Amino acid sequence: MTALDLSSPVAVVGTGTMGQGIAQVALTAGHVVRLYDTVPGRAREATEAIVARLDRLVEKDRLTAADRDAARARLLPAEALTDLADCTLVVEAVLERLDVKQQLMRDLEDIVGEDCLLATNTSSLSVTAIGGALRNPGRFVGLHFFNPAPLLPLVEVVSGFATDVTSATRAYEMSRAWGKTPVACADTPGFIVNRIARPFYAEAFAVYEAQAADPATIDAVLRESGGFKMGAFELTDLIGQDVNESVTHSVWQSFFQDVRFTPSLAQRRLVEAGRLGRKTGHGWYDYGDDAEQPEPHTAEPAQAPAYVVVEGDLGPAAELVALFREAGIVVREEEEDHGTRMVLPGGGQLALADGQTSVEFRDVVYFDLALDYRRAGRIALSASQDTASGTLSEAIGLFQALGKNVSVVGGAPGMIVARTVARIVDLAHDAVAKGVATEEDIDTAMRLGVNYPLGPFEWSRRLGRSWAYDLLDDLHLRDPSGRYAPSLALYRHAYATEKREGTP
Repeated sequence: MTALDLSSPVAVVGTGTMGQGIAQVALTAGHVVRLYDTVPGRAREATEAIVARLDRLVEKDRLTAADRDAARARLLPAEALTDLADCTLVVEAVLERLDVKQQLMRDLEDIVGEDCLLATNTSSLSVTAIGGALRNPGRFVGLHFFNPAPLLPLVEVVSGFATDVTSATRAYEMSRAWGKTPVACADTPGFIVNRIARPFYAEAFAVYEAQAADPATIDAVLRESGGFKMGAFELTDLIGQDVNESVTHSVWQSFFQDVRFTPSLAQRRLVEAGRLGRKTGHGWYDYGDDAEQPEPHTAEPAQAPAYVVVEGDLGPAAELVALFREAGIVVREEEEDHGTRMVLPGGGQLALADGQTSVEFRDVVYFDLALDYRRAGRIALSASQDTASGTLSEAIGLFQALGKNVSVVGGAPGMIVARTVARIVDLAHDAVAKGVATEEDIDTAMRLGVNYPLGPFEWSRRLGRSWAYDLLDDLHLRDPSGRYAPSLALYRHAYATEKREGTP
């Protein structure tokens, strides 16, 4: 059995934002949709709200009036749970409480037919645990839509421990028939997106907590250098600090308080203060009518050096050589057997972020990773109190000569973009090794679910086999808490294919 026949009625239990969105998706795909809510009158109100959204689609010429009228005729509020008896799919989008969801599934199992597929839209609870309340958990699956469900294409199809392959396949094909892009994953805390996305927020908050940079600067670097659509601070303000922290805390607890997923104390304080983001008018940023939005730190203009010496292969930053020459800066290339660096006219060194810090060396400025150095609008630099002022000035002028804004941040090892990308790549490799999902599905999920410019494995291939492992290994030496310890899966990816001489 594959996708549901369009003549099959579909039910959604729970009429909040997600429930209405899922119902609209099924409705516009052509199904009869029944809406049920335990609160009297709520299903009828939700029906009216969905119809109003369909009216707006007609006004925008995205839906014909005839299709709107047909859809409206197929949308039916249900007065009782027993009204869902003939449905072949029921998706719940009720309160995120395990006991509530389990009881609902028990009740539904006594009402619907044996061939009815039961699904949960949970984003934080175990699909296995919810399905464990059923006599036949094989027909239970996770269907994690992203908000707003009618607009965002991704659906994570989550197989619980007891989910039958046929049920997961039906859910996958049905999602595709509804015009969505499904990805298959095992039941793991956070599934794909909420598991692998944790470092995007965590590392930004960690840099802030270390007083290496302010939120506006970190966000600007993530956008203008990393290629992310939004920075971590502005994105969590949009999501809601309470919602984002709750997901982080859930993943952390579900992984038995794994240090890699430790929540941010700074974010906890923000939630405790009631500064939840845009919805309360204040989060990391102030959204009041008269509030002035903070600007990222941007260095004053500096004189560009006449030349730079490039020793060795700059790896992910190799395109800088051509950019320097295009800007009229003489580049002298020299072979180097002990790593890579750039040497400035004053004798100071410039190096790509690698997990070490400038405080460890006499006169070194680090520069951050960029998704595309040619298109990047901003580059972050890091220097210590021992870095010669002339060296920092030359480094600033060098990147300004390329037309970039330059932000100077404190001595955070791995800087901002580099450490964030390395950790995302690591969690992705670890997820594949543990059977959570395929490389292709993880890349798809991260691009569509959180709008990343590249999937983790696309990034990994671009940066080189050992880049993420080496950076995290250096970070782990400086912070041996385990937060940055690279996974065995990443080690195998980086080094297991190398041929070694001799016996072990």
